[in-house]
Amino acid sequence: MAAAATTLMSAPAEAATTSAQLIRTKSSWGHCEDTCRVKVRIQNISRKNLFNVKLNVTLKVNGRKVGSCYDNVGRIGARKVRYASCTVRTARLSEAWNDYVDGYGNFRTYAKTSVYYRYYR
Repeated sequence: MAAAATTLMSAPAEAATTSAQLIRTKSSWGHCEDTCRVKVRIQNISRKNLFNVKLNVTLKVNGRKVGSCYDNVGRIGARKVRYASCTVRTARLSEAWNDYVDGYGNFRTYAKTSVYYRYYR
């Protein structure tokens, strides 16, 4: 009986180092020219209260980074949703838009979002 209890308590090394994500995100943005506002829906899918939640956004146009922004979201309760947004306005974004208007290339936007949070176990 004691041997069975010890085998149940041991866990694989890779399972101990990785943890499940507690959030789901969905990003959207409208028409971007020289400024681009990125809106992100952050959903807490856990039963834990998250605090010190921060959002980082990197905006790319045609695969090239044109700017980044951040937002301090604050606290998200268990099973709750918070909305966050930030605005990118850089010279690189403006130059990419001007190149598109002048006919030198496309204007395909991509936003990479990273959400950082802390919680009590």
